[in-house]
Amino acid sequence: MTTTYAALLRGINVSGGKRVPMPELRTVLTELGHTGVATYLQSGNAVFRSGSDDEDALAADLEQALRRRFGFAVDCLVRDAGYLAAVADACPFPAAELAGKQLHVTYFDRPVAAERFADLAAAEFLPEEFRLGDRCLYLYAPDGLGRSKLAVALGRPRHVKGLTATSRNWNTVVKLVEMTRV
Repeated sequence: MTTTYAALLRGINVSGGKRVPMPELRTVLTELGHTGVATYLQSGNAVFRSGSDDEDALAADLEQALRRRFGFAVDCLVRDAGYLAAVADACPFPAAELAGKQLHVTYFDRPVAAERFADLAAAEFLPEEFRLGDRCLYLYAPDGLGRSKLAVALGRPRHVKGLTATSRNWNTVVKLVEMTRV
């Protein structure tokens, strides 16, 4: 029995960042024994099937393989199709009414307690808002992520220290759900 997963690579192929060509990412995943490998965009989104049921081990194996191939570390999160769909379904914002650039999901490597963000005065950032979910954070940024003061505040070291986190806009969230449907 195989499970369909998405691999979410952090901080690649952005200006000044680490370069991981998508054809090579597909090759790395295939060499790890995964099947049905496909990528989406150039920003480190891949889907694949595996007989393993251990997301953390899959992520660690991919990180090691990428380090060997490219000579630098790339943080990876691996999430199964059911989790990705549940995150999309649980969105606390009216996703169908918003442009993809207005809504983002930050995926975390583990559950995050609300206390981590308790020092943020939510009213100071309105109309921007965030909500925590299952190993994720939803961010509504009506003017886009590039202009979001709340995104900057959420990304401060005191809020994300010790976490592996990577964000995707809503269009990518939806596309990954579609790509991982069996």
